[in-house]
Amino acid sequence: MIATSFVFACQDGISRHLAAEYNTFMVVMIRYWFFAAFVVALAARHRDGIRGTARTSQPMLQIGRGLLLALEICVAVVGFTLIGLVESHAIFASYPLMITALAGPLLGERVGWRRWSAVLAGFVGMLIILQPGRGAFDPLALIPVASAALFALYGLATRYASRQDSTATSFFWTGVVGAAVMTVVGLPSWEPMTPPDWAWMMVLCTTGVLGHWLLIKCYELAEASVVQPFAFFHQVFAALVGMLIFAEALRANVVLGAAIILMAGVFALWRAARASDVE
Repeated sequence: MIATSFVFACQDGISRHLAAEYNTFMVVMIRYWFFAAFVVALAARHRDGIRGTARTSQPMLQIGRGLLLALEICVAVVGFTLIGLVESHAIFASYPLMITALAGPLLGERVGWRRWSAVLAGFVGMLIILQPGRGAFDPLALIPVASAALFALYGLATRYASRQDSTATSFFWTGVVGAAVMTVVGLPSWEPMTPPDWAWMMVLCTTGVLGHWLLIKCYELAEASVVQPFAFFHQVFAALVGMLIFAEALRANVVLGAAIILMAGVFALWRAARASDVE
């Protein structure tokens, strides 16, 4: 999971570079082409084949999931270019807390007072980062908030879909639907790329495939609840990329707010794992 987080952080840095030079839709579209090829190749090797892997009794839900993730990636990449990796990921780290808050009303899951306390603490951490009411408040900081909310909805939709569909089926629909919708919106925005940036694009696509492969292997070897806290290394690695490669500043309020969000998120995941063990 730590290796996965490092690869995804590198992917975010490359996305930030390319989206600053070219249309975001085009960058995400090409990235999705490779992602779709990867999921189709996995499905072809699956014991049920492509047709069996794609079979689902809830196609509209699977399409909705794919659309949510594609939109979230576009919003996230825009946030990387406008406010940087450090602040974007500091706020994005709140998505597990958003999942916790929405799991009750949307999925009917029981959330105890301890996890609600973690959600409240995470909200305080987000306010510390955003600093609303002060002259330093930047409305652009709401972009990663939207990205986190979209990813939380995607996570909840994935959890709901897993009640009937396998992980392989959901993964297949995620890649294929995302590639289809991004092709529709991305092709009209096509721009010629320089050879060096085509090389970076190939690296971006490779890191995408590698990251998802590592994530799959991770979940094959350990339960998600055990390794999920280590996913927060993504925020740490992304912040390092932002500071070392793009010379982004690390403000004190961002450090404090991110620390509160990360601790609240880890606590909420720990409580969820304990509740699952009790059941």
